[in-house]
Amino acid sequence: MKLINGKKQTFPWFGMDIGGTLVKLVYFEPKDITAEEEQEEVENLKSIRKYLTSNTAYGRTGIRDVHLELKNLTMCGRKGNLHFIRFPSCAMHRFIQMGSEKNFSSLHTTLCATGGGAFKFEEDFRMIADLQLHKLDELDCLIQGLLYVDSVGFNGKPECYYFENPTNPELCQKKPYCLDNPYPMLLVNMGSGVSILAVYSKDNYKRVTGTSFGNMMSKEKRDSISKEDLARATLVTITNNIGSIARMCALNENIDRVVFVGNFLRINMVSMKLLAYAMDFWSKGQLKALFLEHEGYFGAVGALLELFKVTADQ
Repeated sequence: MKLINGKKQTFPWFGMDIGGTLVKLVYFEPKDITAEEEQEEVENLKSIRKYLTSNTAYGRTGIRDVHLELKNLTMCGRKGNLHFIRFPSCAMHRFIQMGSEKNFSSLHTTLCATGGGAFKFEEDFRMIADLQLHKLDELDCLIQGLLYVDSVGFNGKPECYYFENPTNPELCQKKPYCLDNPYPMLLVNMGSGVSILAVYSKDNYKRVTGTSFGNMMSKEKRDSISKEDLARATLVTITNNIGSIARMCALNENIDRVVFVGNFLRINMVSMKLLAYAMDFWSKGQLKALFLEHEGYFGAVGALLELFKVTADQ
């Protein structure tokens, strides 16, 4: 990746993944600002940094996942912390309005973004906030972001993990996994829909299959059971189906490393353990379901990495 000297790179640094349900935003907070830089720093840049880093919630729906913060990173020659923020896609217009109110376009004229929403909201960003969206390939960003975060680790701990003894509830426990040599891997991205990729190197991958979550049963059957039972039954059905499809894809592609990512897995221990169980059981212990701590943020990280390349090319 071609990077330029970070001292000439214009702050703030953002990467966005605008999904169908959730917007994921990563923000690099520089911690090595010199006295001279601080003196020259414009007020709206200070305001943006203070707003993002001094709050853990933004409005009614925005959340900063403090537990996922990556500390003491060096990116593009600068040292700082990487913050992970999410909010529903339905709140995107409020985010764009905030960008306009904080005069973001005086600092940047371009934002790097991926996901379907990068196309949907492109005109709104331009008209309301005077910002151009640099739209990026979703799968490229996903893979580049995943490889980067795994390479830097999770504040001294491994990013990747699996469940040992997944078929025995009493002995099942989370264990770290070394993903230093990840290829080939089957990458299963579970968001509003599911994409399954066979990844042979950072630049060589193919989409094997994909699907979207639809209606799981008829209205009559849904009305006859409790919402709690329906939710769990739907979750189990979706997860088992994805696990079964992933195993078949791994078999067809002759891949024995299967990595599950995406916001469907966020705070969703039921699905993760079900996937671990399904992969272990149906493969007779030959396949492990692997997971990553930053589940749904890799697309946004990939967009941030692209920001450095775009600026360098300019």
